[in-house]
Amino acid sequence: MTSLPAYTEDAVLLRIDAVSKSYGEKLVLRDVSATIRDIHRAGEVTGQIVGFIGPSGIGKSTLFRIMAGLEAPSSGRVVLDHEDRGVVAGEVGVVAQDYPLFAHRTVWGNLMLAARKMPGIVAEARGRVESYLDDFDLADCSNHYPAQLSGGQRQRCAIIQQILCSLHYLLLDEPFSGLDPIAKRKTEALIQKIANLDELNTIIIVTHDIAAAVSVADHVWALGRERTAEGKLIPGARIVETYNLADRGLAWHAEIRQMPEFAACVQEIEKRFSTL
Repeated sequence: MTSLPAYTEDAVLLRIDAVSKSYGEKLVLRDVSATIRDIHRAGEVTGQIVGFIGPSGIGKSTLFRIMAGLEAPSSGRVVLDHEDRGVVAGEVGVVAQDYPLFAHRTVWGNLMLAARKMPGIVAEARGRVESYLDDFDLADCSNHYPAQLSGGQRQRCAIIQQILCSLHYLLLDEPFSGLDPIAKRKTEALIQKIANLDELNTIIIVTHDIAAAVSVADHVWALGRERTAEGKLIPGARIVETYNLADRGLAWHAEIRQMPEFAACVQEIEKRFSTL
């Protein structure tokens, strides 16, 4: 058995507080609650990564929009950094599947526009953009337009764009969709690299790819519907399972896919997924 890494959890960074959402008489989300805490490891900068899974149509996209402040819940709220208010649009970066960028702006122009949106750090914008371009191998593409970029380059640019204008919170919608195995590993490494740039960086990944979620995350949330004692589905989805991968010794390993515990965990979650 792999030895467990030493870590502690400190302040709450994001809290989903009894969120419900209805559209007319249809209850989509029911009393959803979850917490992400600041993870500390001695000698390491460790951001937080949560994999968010669930069947199609279960309500993941709805909760995604609520967490981003793009849609209001019917009740409850999502709170960042202990603030006594619900999240508002713009505080959480959102990267959609098609990696949207301004087509008429270069990579540099897209990133500078994002960096200048943050109050109080306009003077630092150029340096921050230059640093990200170097860190993520985009310096040679800084004068290219989105149409001139590869899929991987567009993805990196879109992720960096959102980190620049939201600072610490990032929601990724199916970042592994349609990627070949090599591109998928590069995306996993990119997500971990961005998370670990700052202790407060917090990334939530909505995905159907359970193996990728386990590979990159420290926790996995499973959204599903509960049943009565008689087996009848209860309306409205909730987070019905939370997997603490750090406590299982499955977080922060470069070669995690080679570990037998990894395969066992993926199989366990896949089995549970079939009942969600």
